[in-house]
Amino acid sequence: MRDNFKSSFGVLVAMAGSAIGLGNLWRFPYLMGTNGGAAFIIIYLVLVFLLCLPIMMSEFVVGRRSQVNAVRAFKVLHPKGRWGLVGVLGVLASVALIAFYCVVGGWTIDYLVHSVSFSLPEQGASEGFFAAAVSSPWRTLAYTWVFLLLTALVLLAGIKDGIERYTKIMMPLLFLTIIVIAVRSVTLPGAGAGLEFLFRPDFSKVTADTFLNALGQAFFSLSIGCATILTYGSYVKKHEKIVKLSSLTAVSDTFFAILAGIAIMPAVFAFGISPSEGPGLLFVVLPDIFDQMAGGGVISILFFFVLFIAAITSSISLLEVSVTFLIEECRLRRRTAVLLSSGVCLVLCTLCALSGGVLSDIRILGRTFFDFFDMISANFLMPLCGLLVVVFVGWKMKRPAFVDELSNGGTLPNRRLYDVIFYMVRYVAPIVIAVIMIFGWL
Repeated sequence: MRDNFKSSFGVLVAMAGSAIGLGNLWRFPYLMGTNGGAAFIIIYLVLVFLLCLPIMMSEFVVGRRSQVNAVRAFKVLHPKGRWGLVGVLGVLASVALIAFYCVVGGWTIDYLVHSVSFSLPEQGASEGFFAAAVSSPWRTLAYTWVFLLLTALVLLAGIKDGIERYTKIMMPLLFLTIIVIAVRSVTLPGAGAGLEFLFRPDFSKVTADTFLNALGQAFFSLSIGCATILTYGSYVKKHEKIVKLSSLTAVSDTFFAILAGIAIMPAVFAFGISPSEGPGLLFVVLPDIFDQMAGGGVISILFFFVLFIAAITSSISLLEVSVTFLIEECRLRRRTAVLLSSGVCLVLCTLCALSGGVLSDIRILGRTFFDFFDMISANFLMPLCGLLVVVFVGWKMKRPAFVDELSNGGTLPNRRLYDVIFYMVRYVAPIVIAVIMIFGWL
């Protein structure tokens, strides 16, 4: 018998856990720092609520209506044609994501261990410390493998006893801890400049790349286009309200992303650091800030604990996509499917982990393994999969089936709202995604 989520709260925290991850704490601050601060936030918010939310609902509809894995879902809902390839793209996107995601998750464990032992580098030594962590083969491999192992252990317990049970504990802790850090950050002398940067837009830095980065970040952060929402949706019972759950997930994710900016940017400005430091902002700049901050040792423990929880809740959802696929398509037991999926991910994340050191000279399209999997997932596979999902829902499922699923078989009011969402999915979403992707690539 197929496992399901037990409660509405369990569904919400699982979906929020999938959405709230390294995309909010690791990716969002440096993209914001290099794309005009609040200008990037405004573009991001528009894309999230006018474009990505209908796409999320579309994935949710496909998953719950089919009640199967990402690949078979499209075959069940439309047996003719080769729409199952959309599910294949989603599975590939989830694998590409977790390939480099486990490496960054490993870094969080590394820094958390050093925080707990109060052995983070002193001011001025952070860059060398991070370089050593990335380039040391056994150090980065060990923490990467530990992170993947922890992800696999949760999945072995299943949906109710694994994913739902642990995310119910981890997500409230995640929000509470980031709020504590944000309060400390905004009370630092000079923190006002960071808040001004966050909330005063600089549109002079907005380019076509800004829109592509915002779209890629929205997809990355909300777990759209990598079949995680679709997979989780297939475990959701028919009485649950898709519009409500999707909206609360998007609001929670966006709120957390802005909280992350408030936790990080005021501290960055308070200590005279450039907000455009790039991906190294968290692992190179923040340890220097913690070293100068009163109570910085405790704050560093809280921060890297938050980073770890955010990472593990998202990696769980990413790995579950391929696990569900193997269980249903290859008729494997969950234990075997988890081990096989983890084995494939182990190989790929090992390549990504070593790309900062012994494999740094090996390039794919001019990029290291780590940068290649980051680029191919966020800027190609996920937007393309999202585009094909809305085309499928808008033009193959047709409006009656879509509205029927959103309205729980016509038992929920606001039918006009569901019609608006359908037309957003059918006409607006495909055009906007295609235009942004094309201009971004050009």
